[in-house]
Amino acid sequence: MDGLEYKQIKPKKIYEEVTEALQEMIRSGKLQPGSKLDSVQQLAENFQVGRSAIREALSALKAMGLVEMKQGEGTYIKEFNANQMTFPLSSAILMKKEDVRHLLEVRKIIETGTAALAAKNRSKDDLEKMENALKEMKRVKGDEELGEKADFQFHLTISTAAGNPILTTLLGQVSELMIETMKETRRLCLYSKKTTITNLVKEHANIYEAILEKDEERAKQAMIHHLENVESILTKYFFDADEI
Repeated sequence: MDGLEYKQIKPKKIYEEVTEALQEMIRSGKLQPGSKLDSVQQLAENFQVGRSAIREALSALKAMGLVEMKQGEGTYIKEFNANQMTFPLSSAILMKKEDVRHLLEVRKIIETGTAALAAKNRSKDDLEKMENALKEMKRVKGDEELGEKADFQFHLTISTAAGNPILTTLLGQVSELMIETMKETRRLCLYSKKTTITNLVKEHANIYEAILEKDEERAKQAMIHHLENVESILTKYFFDADEI
């Protein structure tokens, strides 16, 4: 048919085929995380390709974060690490007010589930850390920066108590992005007024008590109540009046 445009098919380079083959071996479990790869020479013989194609394939896999090269030891398949799931904090600069609203929603969804999991899985040590963070919040009343740190620490302790490292990483990322985006506004409107601080401490204490008593539903409700209150205060100060 005349007039149709056809996509040009480019032949794959040898190193790209090797890269895909190694990826498939990782995906299928033939190559396990933490295992050491054969030497460049051995891989070249196994794939029946030149050593330069192997080196290029390994560089591509390293750029994807799938392998790591240890000096004098060789190349290893990387192991999954929940802490490496990161959003660059600098991206907070790019966030518009609508993005911040979405961020608040995401935090609410994550934290309510986290509070319930913490009530189910918390240890004595977790409770102690939560209690210390609560005491710190009461102690630093009127100091906006320290108040924010103690607040953040309390929420982080809950996510650790949930026993899910992916949740902890996600929550840490979302909270840090939110703090970075709203910076002074958040600090001033939440931690400079005595009545607001008193309410914050009380709300955190309610969450702590529910987790202490292993009451998952109550922990969930206490967390949603707290986050909705925080959201209403932030909305008043951060978003323009005509947007509320």
